[in-house]
Amino acid sequence: MIVFAVNAGSSSLKFQLLDMPKETVLASGVVERIGFDDAIFSIKYNDQRHKEIKKIKTHKVAVSLLLERLISLEILGNLDEIEGIGHRVVHGGELFSDSVIIDQNVIDGIESVSDLAPLHNPANLTGILAFQEALPNVPAVAVFDTAFHQTMEPTEYMYSLPYEWYEKYGVRKYGFHGTSHKYVSQRAAKMLGKTPEETKVIVCHIGNGASLCAVKEGKSIDTSMGFTPLAGIAMGTRSGDIDPAIVQYISKKEDKSLDQVMEELNKRSGYLGLSELSSDSRDLWQAVERGDKKSILAVEKQAKMIADYIGAYYLLLEGCDAICFTAGIGENASETRKLVVDRLKALGVQLDIKKNLVRGKETVISTDESNIDVLLIPTNEEVMIARDTVRLTK
Repeated sequence: MIVFAVNAGSSSLKFQLLDMPKETVLASGVVERIGFDDAIFSIKYNDQRHKEIKKIKTHKVAVSLLLERLISLEILGNLDEIEGIGHRVVHGGELFSDSVIIDQNVIDGIESVSDLAPLHNPANLTGILAFQEALPNVPAVAVFDTAFHQTMEPTEYMYSLPYEWYEKYGVRKYGFHGTSHKYVSQRAAKMLGKTPEETKVIVCHIGNGASLCAVKEGKSIDTSMGFTPLAGIAMGTRSGDIDPAIVQYISKKEDKSLDQVMEELNKRSGYLGLSELSSDSRDLWQAVERGDKKSILAVEKQAKMIADYIGAYYLLLEGCDAICFTAGIGENASETRKLVVDRLKALGVQLDIKKNLVRGKETVISTDESNIDVLLIPTNEEVMIARDTVRLTK
């Protein structure tokens, strides 16, 4: 069964074409700068790369170009070979606790919670509608970043705020990166020789955006991101958890609007804010080697916040079988992993220094004596999207 995994942004369209259930990637690529005269279409297939720069006015045009190239580059013989399309949708609110086959009611539901993700849901919908018009007879599935976390209990997802804010406006913790957390926790169970229902794992999705998730018996019971992706640990440009009174204080001190301060918290904080150098982990670790104090502070602050969440989740889970590192930094920055695990000695966690030098490979990086296995598991959200598409449409 040939399936598309699609992630549509406001001016981009990322995709993978997979042969399921073998999970073989037939093609992958992205259309960037949609709406501009110099949009970029790039695709990788059969160890070949194809790239072209041309005017692509809309997502509809981008989808049309993509489908044309699948035929002209002989990736597919005809479009009838496509049997399913899985779309990443950032926010499902409380409406969607699982992936769903897309119909008009689902489209209306996604629109109804778009004020919870105004930068993402409308873009995701644009991609859905573009493919729906191009391939009207192919079943499509919406896979929500928030769905995996709908198993949290009220004690985990509610804030200590006026209850009417939840009732009127849906103010609660939703969590994100759910597709990644689900995939990695399932892979962790397999590496441990258990079923997901037999495991208790902590997943650390550490990229430019970052979140942790406590997964018990295959279900999310808590996660670090909250009402928005701003909450939790420090990230590339996001602050993570702070005292909310800081927003009002800085607004007055610097004569900035609420929106301006929020912009600072989202785009000028985290790594970038503390280091005053870069939001890129690689740049910071190079600066750490030079002894740059602010960069040292930035990486150590993030490591402390990660370790704090791991400690809290260890208690919540009443023990833990594995701590998993994934996403760009988690998969590739051995220095970050070591910095975090060095703070977990009270839990009896021990990192194998040589094993930890690996990048982007599924493996165990803890010692045989470690009380908790530490796993490196490259995430694969596209495969998870494809799996759900097959599950719901076959």
